[in-house]
Amino acid sequence: MPKALVVDDSRTIRRILSATLGELGFDVCQAGNGREALETVERERGADSISLALVDWNMPEMNGLDFVRGLRADPRNAAMLVVMVTTETAMDQMVAALEAGANEYVMKPFTREVIQDKLRLLGVAL
Repeated sequence: MPKALVVDDSRTIRRILSATLGELGFDVCQAGNGREALETVERERGADSISLALVDWNMPEMNGLDFVRGLRADPRNAAMLVVMVTTETAMDQMVAALEAGANEYVMKPFTREVIQDKLRLLGVAL
């Protein structure tokens, strides 16, 4: 079973995204900010390491953009797919996220179908 990480400071959003990913066949873990997320990625490293992360931009301690930069700084994380799921809608922010290493970008509010469509675009088997 593929493993996914949901990173958002909103417990409600984490629950919604986790339920969606669970229905799509993922084993899901959660983090409330980028720092926790980097620790989780390291802790879960191994045979069944995290292959997908859905990440909010605006979070305390470490935001989503800094998480993506930190994640991509370690070549062991090169294959992990990252989808930013955020309220940030400015084109320059979208570009910054993609340049930092995000693979896709979803604007809140989102639907289950939007998440599924983005995962299909990334070639994730559903």
